[in-house]
Amino acid sequence: MAALFSCCFACCGENNSGHVTLKEMPTVQLDTHHMGTDVVIVKSGRRICGTGGCIANAPLHQNKSYFEFKIQSTGVWGLGVATKKANLNQIPMGRDPHSLVLRQDGTVYHNNEEKNRLPANSLPQEGDIVGVSYDHVELNLYLNGKNMSCPASGIRGTVYPVVYVDDSAILDCQFSDFYHTPPQGYQKILFEQQIF
Repeated sequence: MAALFSCCFACCGENNSGHVTLKEMPTVQLDTHHMGTDVVIVKSGRRICGTGGCIANAPLHQNKSYFEFKIQSTGVWGLGVATKKANLNQIPMGRDPHSLVLRQDGTVYHNNEEKNRLPANSLPQEGDIVGVSYDHVELNLYLNGKNMSCPASGIRGTVYPVVYVDDSAILDCQFSDFYHTPPQGYQKILFEQQIF
């Protein structure tokens, strides 16, 4: 009994504050372990340049996810969702069943099929913010906070945010602290938490 008392005293005594250090939750960012060979990731995992694609480090497990991309420099680019099976060296993406992306020309592609198209007068330009909402069935797009009424679906499996660039394009990812308010019911990407 004295040993038990000593252990409790040592844990909660004067030399210990009694606080338990919790592991810090990781930050959602572009995953340098899952990117094309000629991709460059900078700004703490938030900016992509070079040639190729990159997925984020957090899957979209929650029911309604939202994230944004800011077009810093135009060129060839695309953004949306993809599985880990997507070929991140093949530009443009959307050619196989592993990616569903909006391309710089306003088309949305999945499995080499055009799924939808932005209105002709709404092509994203340098400085624009493209928002993406995803609910495990449908991907929707927003341009500077305005719903583009351009839904697309068809991708299956565990998906991640994806972005690709080529021809001098530079895009910044925004996974929290958004430029625009997410659509009703949507929120930033949450890491799946396990409690033991």
